[in-house]
Amino acid sequence: MIALVAGSTRGTGRGIAVQLGAAGATVYCTGRSVRGERSEMDRPETIEETAELVTEAGGTGIPVRVDHLDPAQVKALVDRIEAEQGRLDVLVNDVWGGDALFEWDSPIWKHDLDKGLRLLRLAIDTHLITSHHALPLLIRNPGGLVVEVTDGTTAYNDAHYRVSPFYDLAKVSVNRLAYGQSHDLEPYDGTAVALTPGFLRSEAMLELFGVTEDNWRDAKPDPSWAVSETPAYAGRAVAALAADPDRKRWSGKSVSSGELAQVYGFTDVDGTRPDVWRYMAEVLEGGKQADPSEYR
Repeated sequence: MIALVAGSTRGTGRGIAVQLGAAGATVYCTGRSVRGERSEMDRPETIEETAELVTEAGGTGIPVRVDHLDPAQVKALVDRIEAEQGRLDVLVNDVWGGDALFEWDSPIWKHDLDKGLRLLRLAIDTHLITSHHALPLLIRNPGGLVVEVTDGTTAYNDAHYRVSPFYDLAKVSVNRLAYGQSHDLEPYDGTAVALTPGFLRSEAMLELFGVTEDNWRDAKPDPSWAVSETPAYAGRAVAALAADPDRKRWSGKSVSSGELAQVYGFTDVDGTRPDVWRYMAEVLEGGKQADPSEYR
């Protein structure tokens, strides 16, 4: 399996890359943060670290520094994959980089316009540019898989306002992009799926709450934290999709890691199957009396 995980420096992207590596894949790990040079997010994680974790998991990790807003850099990346591998089986569009750009509950006229437009470019343009250049290689062989990573399923986002107009539009658009690509890939027996993790215990989130993966339960930001998940959970969801010969049943759909865990039987690293989206719908919003542990 030859995979490209665009935006795999940290968080969900890193979790997906590593779990594809655990399935034996060769994974091109891209992002802007490399050793000695951080991106505008100014985080310590690098694509080299991700590639090393992929290799340690059993695959082959190949780090490539790419700004996915630059079509020339993305084209050069795909040309390299074609020259080195001759094919591409899985494309994961996980580029984001907008954590410092959105403003909570800020109406459109008060939100910083430059930051909002930059967020949209990072969240949407990067995915379009990457698919534009990568899909001609992916469709060369039938059965290719595209995974668009977002925040929130279509069903949830349709019924909820997400943070700000800019953030809301970004996350809804990525879901719709998967739907559109499913139509483009249909003649080539390809599959495009929108995938959302739940409440993610990413490197940044653990740091924000002052905990580690070993003591994450000590943080109590809100009740749904008890149903949070590691980046490996979404990674196992993608690995399960990639290994499923009947994965086209998911094409064009918007799914969560928790939903796929119930179907494929994988677990998070602690052996649980958290499903925070169902917990929020049934307990936090639906009024059901239940302990969060029932949703793990």
